[in-house]
Amino acid sequence: MSTTLLPPRSAATTGLSATVDRAVPATTSTFVFIGRSIRHTLRNIEVLSMAIILPIMLMLMFTYVFGGAIDPGGDYVNYVVPGIILLCAGFGSASTAVDVADDMSNGIIDRFRTMPLRSDGVIVGHVIASLLRNLFATGVVIGVALLVGFRPTAGPAEWLGALGLIALFILAITWLYASIGLAARSAAAASGYGFVLLFLPYLSSAFVPTDTMPEWLQWIADNQPITPIIETIRGLLMGTPIGGHAWWAVGWCLLILVGSAVWGAWLFRRRAGRR
Repeated sequence: MSTTLLPPRSAATTGLSATVDRAVPATTSTFVFIGRSIRHTLRNIEVLSMAIILPIMLMLMFTYVFGGAIDPGGDYVNYVVPGIILLCAGFGSASTAVDVADDMSNGIIDRFRTMPLRSDGVIVGHVIASLLRNLFATGVVIGVALLVGFRPTAGPAEWLGALGLIALFILAITWLYASIGLAARSAAAASGYGFVLLFLPYLSSAFVPTDTMPEWLQWIADNQPITPIIETIRGLLMGTPIGGHAWWAVGWCLLILVGSAVWGAWLFRRRAGRR
């Protein structure tokens, strides 16, 4: 009785994906997608320009058009700049929802899933690239604010605390926009859903003190996430009282960040798994 030895079957003949044996480490995949998103940002000059120009235009309009009526003493620029910084972060992060929705609908995720990469790293890439883009835009906005009369009294520690809170806010709001992009069925829908969030700074203490608002609106403005974040940045940079705003500011940022990351991971598995 003879025994026939069969050659080992290849991954292709067994139906197993060769990507299993050649899987790229998760950190490498993440850096690949971060690089991809940064290259997209550098090529999309219009988005980067608008993320910088729009907040600067609003700052100049509020300072030179409305500022005289709101604060005849000419000190309004010192009040409004912290709100403009958060507005800048919102404008810049909103494009993340469109980019993610576009990736989910144009078939590129299917292509990534055939490669030895963790395809969910594409979302992390969008978030980190947006964080870097918005920190750059925030730096430009602060520079222009200094040119038009913004005079913070903060020392190095206060500046470090303010920039840390701004970075944490940008990271949280960008994850939220990325999750909105995953939930939307098209890039146009993602743009519309994300646009709603851009109104939050107007319903806060960003441009006028909340005690000048009607009582019912004042309650909303005082208890929404943007107000404690602005008051903390304003206190760090301008020396105004912070009180308990700092704890609320960090708490809101962490809540938005963790909630959005969990929601986004669930949405990605749900949508990508259907393909």
